[in-house]
Amino acid sequence: MRRFFAKTRASAALLAVAAAAAGAVPALSDDSPSRTSSTTISISAPLRWWMIQRMNLVPHELAFPSLGGLSLINHSVASATPPTDFNEEVSGSKGDDSRCCPGCLGRNSIAVAAEAAASAVVNISVTQSINGMMIAKGIGSGTIIDPDGTILTCAHVVLDFLNQRSITTGKVEVTLRDGRKFDGVVVNADFHSDIAVVKITSKTPLAAAKLGLSKRLRPGDWVVALGCPLSLQNTITAGIVSSVDRKSSDLGLLGVEREYLQTDCAINQGNSGGPLVNLDGEVIGINIMKVANADGLSFAVPIDSAAKIMEQFKKNGRVVRPWLGVKLLDLTEKNITHLKEKDGSFPDVRNGVLVVVVTPGSPADQAGFSPGDIIIEFNGKLVGSIKEIIDVMGDKVGTPFTVLVKRANNKLVSLRVTPAEMKPDR
Repeated sequence: MRRFFAKTRASAALLAVAAAAAGAVPALSDDSPSRTSSTTISISAPLRWWMIQRMNLVPHELAFPSLGGLSLINHSVASATPPTDFNEEVSGSKGDDSRCCPGCLGRNSIAVAAEAAASAVVNISVTQSINGMMIAKGIGSGTIIDPDGTILTCAHVVLDFLNQRSITTGKVEVTLRDGRKFDGVVVNADFHSDIAVVKITSKTPLAAAKLGLSKRLRPGDWVVALGCPLSLQNTITAGIVSSVDRKSSDLGLLGVEREYLQTDCAINQGNSGGPLVNLDGEVIGINIMKVANADGLSFAVPIDSAAKIMEQFKKNGRVVRPWLGVKLLDLTEKNITHLKEKDGSFPDVRNGVLVVVVTPGSPADQAGFSPGDIIIEFNGKLVGSIKEIIDVMGDKVGTPFTVLVKRANNKLVSLRVTPAEMKPDR
């Protein structure tokens, strides 16, 4: 009997400790009008079941109606049978895919994200012929971004196979997820950014995907790639973001400097132009390419960049790019240290953009730029990357900009440069 009461006291003590840990112990002063206050506490399923089992050992006449002002509410209603899966209640991995926190990966997160965008994903087939004879056929994917039938895709999906810098004059066929086929018209295409817009006409509004913000992505975020690789429609793959700012120069691509999202999603021929979506089903990238003979090295155009291209399509009918005629390099702490070791007169800077090459006769050459100059301000704004300079210029061709550069021995020079429009052959 003494052992039984010892167990009873231990159970009562445990109840008091559990309630106190939940922050449910009320403070009672001596002048309180009543000492029979009631407080509801939240206890996890495994602990609740264990406590109920212990309470069943206490005779009814010895059951404590109150423990330091605490009383168990509806404890007798709880089942004495333990839940079949404690992890289900604790982790939130129920059939309704409830998440423990925003952005967490639930049991059905990938499926839900894919389904949110899948209806807007299309297959694009381009056929070119001469004198009725088919000479080439290309396949790709696209995303309906407006119920009126506006489709976002890659420029190389709709290019002219005979003239790589022109839009196809052949037949563009668009197949929807439900199998319906439409004739498409290429509205605009920009081969530098590899972004194009195709339009189809439907008598009824079409399902459109929601555009997100790629600037919110972080390495390690889950993403889903949708498209029609090898003409296999409605194909879904998933992975994570490997890098949010992989530069085109890192990939050996020449010309205009671009940035890509790197992922480990599996994409193949035919995926180009298809959407990369986040766990909310929002389009945050356009799948564009993969590294040949390599697994887990796929790339997408950030949707923020694609949105700027589309804005220029609407505003100018084409993409207008200012051209200065310089080759630039982002300065980092590492290469600043290296340059200082090589040249003692190298300016004292913590960041900036280094002018590496100046094209003879270019706007930069006419403005007085020299190799070795470090751009620290562009039009009054402190800059530490090439991207920031591009953002300041926007599409302003013929507009003069004031640039502050720092030269050897910390000499500051103010220059004024007027960008020209970049030509396709530059």
